[in-house]
Amino acid sequence: MARNLDVDPSGRALDCDLIVIGGGVNGVGVARDASLRGLKVALFERNDIAFGASGNSSGMIHGGPRYLTSDPGVTQSSCEDSGHIQRIAPHLLFRIPFLMPIFKSGPLSKLTLTAYDAFFDLYDAYQPLKSGKNHVRLSADETRELEPGLVGGAAGGVTFDEWGIDGTRLCIGNAVDARERGAEIRIHCTVTEILRREDGSVYGISFRDRVSGESSTRTARVVVNATGAWAPITTSLGGLPSTAARIRPGKGIHVFLDRRLTNYAIIANAIDGRQVFLLPWQNMSVLGTTDDDYYGDLDQVVATSDEVSYLLQAVEHVFPAVRTARAIGTWGGVRPTLYAWGPNEDQLSREHQVVDHAAHGADGLYSMIGGKLASYRLFAEEMTDLIAARLGNTAPRRSHLATLPGGDERVDPMQLVLQGGMEAVTATRLEYRHGSRSLRVLERMQQKPREAAVVCSCEPVTEAEIRYVVEQELAHDVADVARRTRLGLGACGGMRCALRCGRIVADATGRSPEVGQRLALDFLAEAARRRSAAIGPVQARQEALSLAALQAEVGSGSLDS
Repeated sequence: MARNLDVDPSGRALDCDLIVIGGGVNGVGVARDASLRGLKVALFERNDIAFGASGNSSGMIHGGPRYLTSDPGVTQSSCEDSGHIQRIAPHLLFRIPFLMPIFKSGPLSKLTLTAYDAFFDLYDAYQPLKSGKNHVRLSADETRELEPGLVGGAAGGVTFDEWGIDGTRLCIGNAVDARERGAEIRIHCTVTEILRREDGSVYGISFRDRVSGESSTRTARVVVNATGAWAPITTSLGGLPSTAARIRPGKGIHVFLDRRLTNYAIIANAIDGRQVFLLPWQNMSVLGTTDDDYYGDLDQVVATSDEVSYLLQAVEHVFPAVRTARAIGTWGGVRPTLYAWGPNEDQLSREHQVVDHAAHGADGLYSMIGGKLASYRLFAEEMTDLIAARLGNTAPRRSHLATLPGGDERVDPMQLVLQGGMEAVTATRLEYRHGSRSLRVLERMQQKPREAAVVCSCEPVTEAEIRYVVEQELAHDVADVARRTRLGLGACGGMRCALRCGRIVADATGRSPEVGQRLALDFLAEAARRRSAAIGPVQARQEALSLAALQAEVGSGSLDS
């Protein structure tokens, strides 16, 4: 007797067409694409949107010249998708020119420059796909003139063009768009089981809401495991072996500095020959990145002092001014790289793959493994194509045409300045994060002028924006707000703004001021933990004392006024 895939084992109709597990860029990308095609979608994320690698990447939608010789398909797809992402989220992209100085002497210098020149001639062929500029070969004098902060002795250099992006904002845009098109988006919800019929086919999930404590189920015709580095763990929730979605997790960390040191991303060779970079990223500088096999807790990915020293040493070797900046934090993520035994981490493929678990007896379950931020939309489209074909959905692809929230039109920040009375830097940062929807935040300020007050001056972030991301972008605590706005990620590390933000979040969600204080202290403790690897012992002791004093003040109630 043929089974009916449109009902659960009890004969009840299924709740939706598709359940997505995981709120990283691949998961929200599939949720959005499927919603665009008219499918009924529910997404569940254990932590927050972009909690993992998507929100802790290098923050670039780049073509990946490093893959050009070994994996040109990755370069091609990344450049193509970069062009699409620029069209659907133009407010989130910013140009990052790269500078690769060549430090060779004698005949090798000219030969090395010629080799790099020829290599980037090949890369130039992909630049039109991502609206990039062709590379330029520089003489020694031109290299020094372009970046005087480089150490002497450069024989010349090469520039090439890439794009930066806030990965978290990209994920939030996809999640919000999916929700506005009818998808159910649940964050801070742990999937506890993948439900299967007697014949092994998958029909839904059980979950527990980590905030409310609610436990329930959702049923669907298809379940997609888009949990990135957690993919093997997630498949085990359906009784499958972890090898059914095998990956080779690779840890990458970044160090962020308190200001921009250069207008160019500078490439340097680390002591082991790996290429690392100093990146001007929004209003700060970023050092990145490492690539090491990872066997630790995926929920507690933290940089070590050795990793920080490795990056600083590499960049200092060619750009000594990096030591003049203050390290204000680190972030770390784990790449869900396709499994391979033997190659060094740097040599692993950045390709992506869909695993159909029908081969493991779990028909209706798919896993998305591998991939890159720069080609997420293409990966999501491929996954949604398979789902649509399975479900008989013939709606056209639209994820490369329909703009993400805020991307429909550009807003001149001066409009926000003139109409809202905010400072230019506040308006510029607000418009970057929200695009045309910055006008919605402006409207809040006009209706309630007190919400125009700046809460975090390092970024800066206003009370109106905090309330907006709570009400419209699923933020539930201070850490959620920080991912969406970068509140507390500046030079003060949140010490000047976290408590006030916590109280605003608590008020906006109907909780007590005491809960808001706890949310703030949780955020500050986690920020200090992530920052500890990048600061010296004296600063670490000072921060520990300051945090302890703040906790004592909160506990005594002296901050209630």
